[in-house]
Amino acid sequence: MGLTEILILCGGFTGGYVSGLTGFGTGLSALPFWLNAVNPALAAPLVVICSIVAQLQTLPAIWHAINWRQVLPFVLGGLLGVPAGTLLLSVVSAQMFKLLVGIFLIGYCSFMLARRATPAVTWGGRGADGVIGFAGGILGGLAGLSGALPTVWASLRGWGKHARRGLFQAFNLTVLCFALASQAVGGFITPALGKLVLIALPGTLLGAWLGRKTYNRLGDYRFNQIVLLLLLLSGISIVVTTVL
Repeated sequence: MGLTEILILCGGFTGGYVSGLTGFGTGLSALPFWLNAVNPALAAPLVVICSIVAQLQTLPAIWHAINWRQVLPFVLGGLLGVPAGTLLLSVVSAQMFKLLVGIFLIGYCSFMLARRATPAVTWGGRGADGVIGFAGGILGGLAGLSGALPTVWASLRGWGKHARRGLFQAFNLTVLCFALASQAVGGFITPALGKLVLIALPGTLLGAWLGRKTYNRLGDYRFNQIVLLLLLLSGISIVVTTVL
C-alpha cells in the first residue's frame, strides 16, 4: 500500500470517527489527509460519499432527536446552495479554498474555547436559519463541508447536545445526498473516484461505529468542547498543510 492509499484510509477513519461522534465533520477531518493525496475534484465527492455512509450508519440511533420543524429552514436553504457550490468546484483554487476554510475554523474555535460561556443568539428566526443553511449548502456542494456553518450557528443558538446532533445529522444527510447527485450531473463521479471510495470506506465504517460509542458517554458541555477542539485542530491542520 502506497502513501496515497494510506492517506485515503486514514482520512476515511478520522472522518468517520468524527462524524459518528458529532453528526458532522467528515470533510473537516478527512480533507487534511485527502488534499495531500488527490486534487479537490476527487477529494470533494469522496468527502460527500463517505459522509453519507457515516451518516446512514448512525442515523437510526439519533432519529428520535430530529426536530423537523426546527431543521426545515436549514434544509431548504441548503438545497438551494448546493448547485452554486458545485459550480464553484470546477474553478476554485485548491490552495485558497483550504486556507480560507482553515483560517475561519481557527478564528471561530479559538474565540469560543476562550469564552467561559457560549453567547446566545436569539435574533433572525427561521430566516437566519435558512441563510446559514444556504451558505452550508454552498460549502457542501463545493467540498462536502456542509456541517461547519450550521454547527457554529446551533452553538450560538444555545441548543443542547441532542438538538444540535439532530440538526447536524438531518441537514448533512439531506444536503450531501443532493450534493452527490449534483456532482454526478457535473461529471465528478469517475472510475478513479470509485477506487478511492473502496479504499476509504472500511476506515469510514469503523470510525463511525467507534465515534457513535463515544458520543453515548458525553454530556452537553463535554460534547461542545470536543466539537470545538476537533474543528480547531482541523483548521490548524488545513492551514499548515497549505502553507507548507
